[in-house]
Amino acid sequence: MKSRKAGVVELRLEQLAQKMKGTILQGSPSLFFHSFKIDSRLTEPGDLFFALEAKRDGHDFVAHAFKRGAAGAVISRQIELPGKKIALIQVEDTLKALQNLAQKVLAEHSLKVIGITGSIGKTTTKEFCSALVSSAFRVLKSERNFNNLIGLPLSLLKINNSHQVAVLEMAMSAPGEIRTLTHIAPPDVAVITNISPVHLQFFASLDHIGLAKREILEGLKPGGTAVLNGDDPRIKKAAQVWKGRRLFFGLSPGCDIRAESIHKRGLEGLFFNLNYGKETRRVDFPFFYDSFLYNFLAAATTAYSLSIPVDDVLEKAKTLRPLSRRGLLIALKGNIKLIDDSYNSNPDALRAALKSLSGLPARRRVAVLGDMLELGKKEQQYHLQAGKQVVGYGWDVLVTVGPLSVHMAEGARKAGMAKNQIHSFQDSDETAAAIWRLVQEGDLILVKGSRGIQTEKIVDRLKRRGS
Repeated sequence: MKSRKAGVVELRLEQLAQKMKGTILQGSPSLFFHSFKIDSRLTEPGDLFFALEAKRDGHDFVAHAFKRGAAGAVISRQIELPGKKIALIQVEDTLKALQNLAQKVLAEHSLKVIGITGSIGKTTTKEFCSALVSSAFRVLKSERNFNNLIGLPLSLLKINNSHQVAVLEMAMSAPGEIRTLTHIAPPDVAVITNISPVHLQFFASLDHIGLAKREILEGLKPGGTAVLNGDDPRIKKAAQVWKGRRLFFGLSPGCDIRAESIHKRGLEGLFFNLNYGKETRRVDFPFFYDSFLYNFLAAATTAYSLSIPVDDVLEKAKTLRPLSRRGLLIALKGNIKLIDDSYNSNPDALRAALKSLSGLPARRRVAVLGDMLELGKKEQQYHLQAGKQVVGYGWDVLVTVGPLSVHMAEGARKAGMAKNQIHSFQDSDETAAAIWRLVQEGDLILVKGSRGIQTEKIVDRLKRRGS
């Protein structure tokens, strides 16, 4: 593999065709590519465009990619050929070609791969893990939440010659997907954060979700390490298949890496003692969500598996910050505190948020909660239970967003919340228009909902009015 730019690996057209088992229809075999895109709107001069066939057929956008400067395209069916200078590679399946290319590019580099899966907290764990591991290695990490059969290969194709470790999210919405991801990028370290009721629309039970998550262990390289949540019984059950090295993280005494003597400091976060093998250190942690503590422990255990000294880990831990839309604290006028957790929601994550925030100082606590999607046959039950939890954790006002969340309102009423403290809206646009009239000076506001409900619109309205 030849590189013509410092640190950036480039591939000639003939190399690309070989790795993807494709045929060059036109273009110079010696033409180099180093950037790969699937969205014609994001294409830049010199890119190789993959015409993926998904909800929209990428072949319909090849011409647009060329107009934006793409120098070539990977296609699986005949299209109207552009000028002869444009490179075209024909393959049987463009997605499979993308995956094959990423797999072979990774195999030509001596990177250790850290694969991270779980129902909740994959992206936060990935960011924490990347930060801690970067104390000793040069790290390639998944971009944003590029964690599926398309996103992971695209992330791998960002490899350059300086990278030593790849930290990759591995998500799934169906059985077999994680197995495919581990075939593309076999992990040296496999992390499972938790097993929770997510995507139940596509699985018969939580045990079946556990089996799907276990695929990451089945894909571990020989001699690899499993990093596992020792406080999650479903993970411990699923992990029995892996007979190699196992490291557990959590709060339980039996965990290899664990947090003890946890003290909360309100909006300033918490501090605790970190047991890191045979060493113990105090950690000041600027997060108030309990779930973030588990994300940190997963990352610290990964660092431990790579023999990174605890002092290096703690130095990097000082740089950790909340991610956008995932529990970010925003101060508004009138001493209003807004917790933007609008990126996504599910029953366990919502319960954890309601519990973690319930002890924070506030005149009133206002929960603005959108529908939790993809929960299958028990969706009403989960929403009803969530409404009861709102009351049980001492929240004062409930604002529901979407048709399913009316069952949260029902649950809150059954648990004793007064009707005038419950407000229900059809969607986020309607809620955003009314939200400022429902809040008062000194309130603590949590906004959380599944991505399809777009509760970020409510956050953005509060920020505009409250800044």
